Amino acid sequence: MKKTVGFLINPIAGMGGAVGLAGTDGQTEEALRRGAVPRARGRAVQALSLLKKDDIAWCTCAAPMGEDALTGAGIDRYTILYRPEGSTSAADTKAACRAFLDAGVDLVVFCGGDGTARDVFDVVGRTVPVLGIPAGVKMYSAVFAVNPAAAADLIRQAGQVACRDSEVMDVDEEAYRSGRLAARLYGYACVPYIPERTQGGKQVFEQQDEERAKDDIAAFMAEVMLPETLYIVGAGSTTARVMERLGLAPTLLGVDAVRNGEVVARDADERTLLALLDRYPQAKIVVSPIGAQGFVLGRGNQQISPGVLRKAGLRNLIVVATPGKLAGTPLLYVDSGDPALDREVGDSLLVVSGYRVAQRKRVLHPE
Repeated sequence: MKKTVGFLINPIAGMGGAVGLAGTDGQTEEALRRGAVPRARGRAVQALSLLKKDDIAWCTCAAPMGEDALTGAGIDRYTILYRPEGSTSAADTKAACRAFLDAGVDLVVFCGGDGTARDVFDVVGRTVPVLGIPAGVKMYSAVFAVNPAAAADLIRQAGQVACRDSEVMDVDEEAYRSGRLAARLYGYACVPYIPERTQGGKQVFEQQDEERAKDDIAAFMAEVMLPETLYIVGAGSTTARVMERLGLAPTLLGVDAVRNGEVVARDADERTLLALLDRYPQAKIVVSPIGAQGFVLGRGNQQISPGVLRKAGLRNLIVVATPGKLAGTPLLYVDSGDPALDREVGDSLLVVSGYRVAQRKRVLHPE
């Protein structure tokens, strides 16, 4: 039986990531001033292009809220149910979702981040299943596919696979931009579920043993850091401990650059990192996966873009995580925005998990 899918895009989702804004809500003009490039349409096209031969009745919004991505993916049969006026907002997302429900869609698919997920949930609730194509900066909610290819698989099999109650998280972007993670459960959406295709929710590990493990990782990293080498240090409490071990103040939810024991860029954006790599080509990147979700790249650290990764070299990617986090993170994922580069990471990564201790962890590439 043909299914009807309501599809929408938040055109500004994720723009703040590469330019170091840690989110785009209320920051569109600043993101553009810093040179941000819209990424949601490209992410949507990656998913939709895999579905152009599927027998799906598409309902969507005009122009940048959906129509452009469908045509860009080679899908020319769709029904426009909502037309935004001017710049889009949360009100447009909600109005589109009401139009989808009135049309009796079987599934609502959106391309955006946590803010878009909340707006969709406000209207759809648990009336029909929802699914997010990840295009935001953080995406701590569990309503997203792990990458665009996985989203296509989930859309194709929606109605045939079971749904799971998945967390929609309310993340305070103002607090996030100031270096504090303030998140609360917003609700539970019904999401098509396929293991290793649907994203998990973020977990925070704070046990005493975890704090000791962070100290051990920091001591080891401080010991092995090379002179005259640029270290790009990603977000997270484990990487922050490395900075503190060096006597440096970390940007907990941003990306810092360190060389010879000194900070050369704090809360750096993609453009700054690329310029530093031109100046200091000998470089390493230190990142930590998001707890339970397992994302090493592509969630909360879009400043470390495909361009930055290629210039530094994937062989210079260092992953750190405590044993407790790894125990609750069965798989690692990379979702840099460049599927070919993601595959170059390989099927596993060595993760520093203590003082002179490392674990090899499987990396999954859903396609």
